[in-house]
Formats: sequence, structure tokens, C-alpha cells
Amino acid sequence: MGSASECPLTAGRTAIPVIETPKGPSSTAAFRGAPRRGRHFALAAIIVLLIAIVGIATWYSLTRPMVVSIAPVATNVPEQVFGLGTVGARVQSNVGFKVPGVLVALMADQGDRAHAGQVLAQLDARDITAQLAVAKAGVAQAQANIQKAKADVASATASLANAKAISARRAALAQHGNASAEEAQTTEATMRVAAANLGAAQSEVSVAEAARQSAEAQEAFEQATLANYTLYAPYDAWIVSRNLELGSMPNPGQSVFTLVAAHSVWALGYVDERLAGRLSVGQPAEIILRSKPATPLPGHVARIEIQSDAVNEERLVDVAFDRIPDNIHLAEQAEIVITTGVLPRAVPVQPAAVTDYRDGHGTVWTVENGRLERRRVTFGHELLDGRLPVVDGLPDGAEVVAAPASGLRVGGAARVAEVPPR
Repeated sequence: MGSASECPLTAGRTAIPVIETPKGPSSTAAFRGAPRRGRHFALAAIIVLLIAIVGIATWYSLTRPMVVSIAPVATNVPEQVFGLGTVGARVQSNVGFKVPGVLVALMADQGDRAHAGQVLAQLDARDITAQLAVAKAGVAQAQANIQKAKADVASATASLANAKAISARRAALAQHGNASAEEAQTTEATMRVAAANLGAAQSEVSVAEAARQSAEAQEAFEQATLANYTLYAPYDAWIVSRNLELGSMPNPGQSVFTLVAAHSVWALGYVDERLAGRLSVGQPAEIILRSKPATPLPGHVARIEIQSDAVNEERLVDVAFDRIPDNIHLAEQAEIVITTGVLPRAVPVQPAAVTDYRDGHGTVWTVENGRLERRRVTFGHELLDGRLPVVDGLPDGAEVVAAPASGLRVGGAARVAEVPPR
């Protein structure tokens, strides 16, 4: 046979080398151990890579600046107290007649404005009018009697003067024997009678004067009684209600109208007792009527009631309008906002930005020279929107973090977030 290279089956083809596998125990173990060592090496490389990634991430998280929002500084921050109440009045009266009668005239109605002394209603007063006429006639009669008595005095005075003159002449003639003593005595008696008549006439004047005074007193009484048949407004007022109609027969003291003094209309608000200690008379306030929520009306604290509401733990505060609106309605719901003070400079923050808050003190995060810090600060009174104003405890240049996030740490780098323009 020929050689392998000359085999017809392989003639013209490329020879394929044959690799002989080593045999024996040592060569088999080496072959099996090589992949296991590779897997261990790969696993170790992966662990090292993960540690490096975690280290890099940790380093980056510790060194990169935290982006935080900052609470802006505010000036002239008002400290205010809120109360809810109604529109009322300090002076309210039920007015009626002092005498009985029939209501024959009504000159006003509810909602009207009345001026002091304005006639509101009248009773039928024909009987008292007649009595007044009689009293006036009595005064006129007394006046005439006085005039007559004075005329009698004048007549008696003249008679007395004449009698004195005659008596004096008769006495002189009797002394010289030209008249009898009897004639002198007669003229003297006539003089005494004239003097007595003068005294009587003068007494009649006194009696007539007294009668006139009595008649005038009676007239004044009738006048006053007649005035009671007309109802007048006691002050400038709003008429809240008209309680009777024409033809009614009110008893003395029965209410015909309910009035409130126009100048005494105010808002009666209830304020939480926890806040009431900050109130004082004269503090400026705003009154917001339910019918005009977009138009706050200026006012001021006029009175703080001495008695609180023990059930609701609230204090009643009376807030007067600086200018009472024309279209006002009693018992309308009203909100009152009283300014108890003004902070010249403060940093208002949400309560969520404060920890360990008690007795007006708490802890906040701050940004100082690009680093985060924790500061114990002092707060003013809570604002109406719930924010707490930082008033003390911040170093110069320190900014308060408005919304703390997770990951903040003291000394960490911080970058203030830019506020987009509005």
C-alpha cells in the first residue's frame, strides 16, 4: 500500500491536522481547574468594580452641593389676630308711647334713617287737644284777672291819695276852728277805708298771679301730655323694624319701632382666648363683610368685653368702623382681622421647616457661606397663613432653608435654587 498522502480519498484536498489530547491524570486536572480560576477572578473583579462605583457615588453625594430653596426676608410683617362674628350695634332701643291710644300716623319704616327729633308716629290726640285748648283759655282768663286786679289797685291807690289829701285839709281846718272835729274824723275814716281797699286790690293781684301760674302749669301739663301722643326719634338712628301698624292700640311702653344709633354700628367678633392677650383698645383692624368679601373695611378695636365665652373659650371683641358703610345690615356675618404689631424684619417659614419648636424657639436649617448649618432661632407670633417668622438667632448672611429635604447634613455644600420669575 502506498502512504497516506497518496490515498485516493485525500488526493487534491487540504490535510486536516489532528491534535492529540494528552493523556494521564495530571493533564486532566489542569484542564478542569482552568475555568474555575477564571470565574473566581471575574467575580473578584466585579466586586472591586462595585466597591469602586459605590465609593465614587458616595464621594459624589458627599461633595456635590445640595440644591435647597430659601425663605425670603420680609419687611414690615404684620402680626395679626383673626376673629369671626356679626354686625351689631352698641346702642339699640325699642321705642314706644308713654300713653295709650290709637295709632293714626306712621312716618317711618324699617331700613329708614331717622334724625334726632324726627317724628316717627302719632296717636289720636283729639281729646287731649281739647283739654289743652281749655287750659290755654284758663291762662288767658287768669291773665285778664291780673289786669283787672292791677286796675283795681290803681283805682284804690288814687282813692287813697284823694282821701289822704281831704283828711289832711279837714284836720288843718279843724285845728283853726274852720271845720268841726266830726268832719275831720269822717275824712280820716274815709282815708282808712281807701287804704284798706288798696290792700284788698293788691291781694287780688296776688291771687290773680297765682291763678295764672296754676293755669300755665295746667297748660304745660296738657302740652306735655299732647307731646306724648307723638313719637320722636331719640337720636340719629337706623330703623331696624316697625313693630305695629295703623289702627293698633299700643299699651304704654309697647315697642312701635326698634332703633339702633347710627354711630354705634360695629362688628362683634369672637377671638380665641390663646390670642386674646395680644389685643388692646385702639389697635387697627379690618372688617370683611360676607356680602363684600373683596372689600375690607378699615376699623379699630373699640371695646374688649370683660366676660369671655367659657364654652367656646373665646373672647368677644367689638370692632368699630372708621367709616360706617351706607348699605349695612345688622346680624350679617363678618370677619375681623386685628393688627397687634408689625415686625420690621423677619423671615417667615412654614412649620415643616422647624423642628423642636416650643415657647417661641425652634431649630432650622440655614445656608451660610455655601454650607449647611443648624441654628436655634427665636420666632415671633404665628402669622395668619400659619407661617412662623424668624426674628432673632440668625448670623449675618445666613439664609433659612424653606423646605428641608432628606440628605441634609451640617457642613454639607449647598446651592440655592433659583426662583423662576413670575
